[in-house]
Amino acid sequence: MIIERAIQSRHLLAFTYDGFVRTVEPHTVGIDSKGHRALRAYQVSGGSESGEYVGWKMFHVDEIFSLSDLPQAFNGPRPGFKRGDSAFRVITAEL
Repeated sequence: MIIERAIQSRHLLAFTYDGFVRTVEPHTVGIDSKGHRALRAYQVSGGSESGEYVGWKMFHVDEIFSLSDLPQAFNGPRPGFKRGDSAFRVITAEL
């Protein structure tokens, strides 16, 4: 899957979510505590309904549209990254 490959290769992802185009550094993907397939990522650019355009976000994968992996890589985990993120019941890939 695109998200898992992007995490393993540390490549940025671009997609549309809540009507906003976003670019993110993917950190963790899996099943959240409510049973949704989810992505924890650090948003580096784009829009946001909350008005917070940069920072940590949780995205439901089934609400992500026009997903693509970008050729640009990122260095590694951002400050605040937590391996074994407790918001996930199952983790399928993480940095």
